[in-house]
Amino acid sequence: MRLLLRNVVFYLLYGLFYLISLLPMRVLYLFSDVAFVIVYHVAKYRRRVVEENLRTSFPEKTPEERRWIERRFYLWFSDYIFETIKLASMPKWEMRRRVKYTGLEHIDEALAQGHSVALYLGHYCNWEWVTSIALHLPKEVFKGQIYHTQENSVFDDLLLRIRSRMGSVNISSKVTLRTVVEQRRAGRLMVIGFISDQSPIYPATRYWTDFLNHKDSLVITGTEELAKRCDFACVYFNMRRLRRGYYQINIEPLTMVSKDYPDYEITEMYVRRLEETIRQQPQYWLWTHNRWKRTRQGYEEYVKRGGKVEWIPKK
Repeated sequence: MRLLLRNVVFYLLYGLFYLISLLPMRVLYLFSDVAFVIVYHVAKYRRRVVEENLRTSFPEKTPEERRWIERRFYLWFSDYIFETIKLASMPKWEMRRRVKYTGLEHIDEALAQGHSVALYLGHYCNWEWVTSIALHLPKEVFKGQIYHTQENSVFDDLLLRIRSRMGSVNISSKVTLRTVVEQRRAGRLMVIGFISDQSPIYPATRYWTDFLNHKDSLVITGTEELAKRCDFACVYFNMRRLRRGYYQINIEPLTMVSKDYPDYEITEMYVRRLEETIRQQPQYWLWTHNRWKRTRQGYEEYVKRGGKVEWIPKK
């Protein structure tokens, strides 16, 4: 009975998303303008988190400059929500028109040399539309993106359905290595996207670095570890918003042979590229995310409580 109810809720919600997505983008942006007022002025969704993140990340900016970024961020965030809904019905030809790529030759070169490719990106601009990379890759290549399961299973299934429409496969972070091994055994090359700017848990990573004026930023290293273990080339997706509904992605090479690099050097290269991208247009990063909730003090307390984690010093 519970499963039946869950399925009914899913199809009702997906049907609603699909119907809304059929509206022209100009109409969806009108909805977005209304949503901005509700989210920013009425609900004040995570305003304190955003204000604190901006204050600590850009101490050199005036309060007025940070408020400008904050307001622009919420305007974009509202657009992001409706752009994601649009994925439910957006045809592939329209996606090609709205998201342009440069640097695809770096992926082609890696594949030609027999290397699978790890795509480094952050929660920047519309990361949901990055699934459009599948439209520009050879059919025989396995295309996927790593995702973290949402707490709400109905919403999780909804996002998975939307994210797969451009032809890529959703891979749970819990089975990433297993999926890669299976594809390698099948003799297939892979192009897989990794969003690597979340706040990691202590057992999963032990690398600290400077990021956006935060001297002790704990960084996810799983992408690098998998790339080195499975001989992936690594590229960075430098995404820019040109105007509402239009994006430019420049594919920038990090390394063709990841196993030749010292530990954490590829991760550091990614962090520096992402930081540069954010500083250029800070309003398009996900500031509502509590990126710096993991601290050195918390880490030390975790170790004292019995967490068996090898200490790796800050770079």
